Amino acid sequence: MSNDASLDIAHLRQWIGREETVEDIVSEDLARKFHAMLSLNGPVPKAGDPAPRIIHFCLGQPAVPPAGLGRDGHPARGGFLPPVGLPRRMWAGGAFTFHDELKVGDLVTKTSRIADVVMKDGRTGPLCFVTVNHHIAVDGRGILDERQDIVYRSDDTGAVKSAEPAPQGSHTRPFDTTTTTLFRYSALTFNGHRIHYDRRYAIEVEGYGGLVVHGPMQATLLHNFAAEIKGALPSRFSFRGLSPLIDDDDCHLHAVPGDGPMKLWTARTGGPVAMQAEAHW
Repeated sequence: MSNDASLDIAHLRQWIGREETVEDIVSEDLARKFHAMLSLNGPVPKAGDPAPRIIHFCLGQPAVPPAGLGRDGHPARGGFLPPVGLPRRMWAGGAFTFHDELKVGDLVTKTSRIADVVMKDGRTGPLCFVTVNHHIAVDGRGILDERQDIVYRSDDTGAVKSAEPAPQGSHTRPFDTTTTTLFRYSALTFNGHRIHYDRRYAIEVEGYGGLVVHGPMQATLLHNFAAEIKGALPSRFSFRGLSPLIDDDDCHLHAVPGDGPMKLWTARTGGPVAMQAEAHW
């Protein structure tokens, strides 16, 4: 597709199979802050208690000094992830399979592996999809397996195609997209992506209407909504981002239970589906 090695799919696919392993602790302090950030029900978990689901997004995140960051606030390209030469990076979706529960105080081992690298021609230009598999374990015992889908694209996105307004779920709930919530989520997940806290960058460089609501946070809220409706934690959960939510949007969680998997999505009032998800038990 390009003579540039940064867009040469044969070159980028050499990263497939690369692995890295990190360790981190589910501390009481992290559990307390995560619990408060998402306004979770029940008492704050203490040492030995089950940790909130999907708190693992806060664990083992890359930590590089400012000189090692790219223009978007992410670690510069290369290293574990392939050096894709497209400037915009987004978390496109993912899936979880839960085998057990993390507990507050656990020493967690996170093993990540590049599973696939694919280049496609999108409506707005080249797209590069990188799939990363994460295995979360404690004392050699598998807790969960995660698939993370990352998409890279160019700055020149062209006109955005309008989408149909999202349907109304049989269960709905508003959720908080204030700048404080976005800041707290970025801080706990050590996410330096500037679209979540730097309004000028988000609007003037990446072309959004304001600060962007984190996809992983939306996924966590939808997972918790599904568990509350069903009265039980899902054994599998998948999600896919379709359109951005902005911090001053009037946003809602939606769900439709059924005989099979529960269908869930987020949307602003009168807007298209932002993230869609499925929960399985």
